Amino acid sequence: MTFLSRTTRPAAAGPAVALAVAAALLAPSSPAYAAANAVPTYEVKINLTTAALDASFAPSTAVRSAFGITGSAKARSYSYYDTDALALDAQGWSVRLRHKSGSSFEETYKKRFPVTDGDIDAALTTANAAGFDSGDTNYEAEVDWGYAKQTLSFSNEKSHSSSGYSGTTMPTSTTGRTWLVNDVPGKLENWNGAGWGKATLQASRAHGPVTAKVYGGAWGPSDDASIEVLPVVGANGTGTEYVVELSFKTDSYADAADLHADAVAVAESHGWLYHGDILKTQLILDRY
Repeated sequence: MTFLSRTTRPAAAGPAVALAVAAALLAPSSPAYAAANAVPTYEVKINLTTAALDASFAPSTAVRSAFGITGSAKARSYSYYDTDALALDAQGWSVRLRHKSGSSFEETYKKRFPVTDGDIDAALTTANAAGFDSGDTNYEAEVDWGYAKQTLSFSNEKSHSSSGYSGTTMPTSTTGRTWLVNDVPGKLENWNGAGWGKATLQASRAHGPVTAKVYGGAWGPSDDASIEVLPVVGANGTGTEYVVELSFKTDSYADAADLHADAVAVAESHGWLYHGDILKTQLILDRY
């Protein structure tokens, strides 16, 4: 009887094990990510009004002193590439070709993710699910921290020889597009479907170029402070408007928070603060 009892137990346990395995397979599970969330750097971006500029449209002496700006003007020209309907922008992508004087052309492919209510961790998790994680060393994660808005971005940087181009001269729209299509990274190439990104970029054109002047320095915990003065065509297609952007780069969230609070307070106290966020990418895409 004892022997028979032992032989019947496995027969009874078999269906139970099978049911348990089936239940485990059918049960909902948490998303499995390939690697941990990316660790971003931070760039605080505060817009100033034209009251921060002198008669030559450069940062005034008072502004330079207030924010540790000591460098002389350095020019850089750039264009964004997208279709007339802004199909790349609609998917959170921007593609920029930039030329700094004396340097190679910089090709930047950037994917943006919104940060809601300051929850950067949630944005990083969303990005992870889309394939942007700490294991992908081809992209650099950064949080752009504006006056009232934060955006998480992942940038893939490439370069192209500037041989034959002097100063900040830009190539024709067709030439620039060819360079960018040839170097398109895989994540963009197959975003929204196989080959979609490359095909969309092939149908794009240059929005721009624009040429800005940048003045560098250091302020507080950031040794990478700058003011960019960007002239853009007016909203009605005529005249010139000036976008003034004060920025600070840092690897630390705590330092970024301090820089943001201090910059806003100083700019506000002097009457230089623009109460809002001017998104240069969107402005150039819309006006050029």
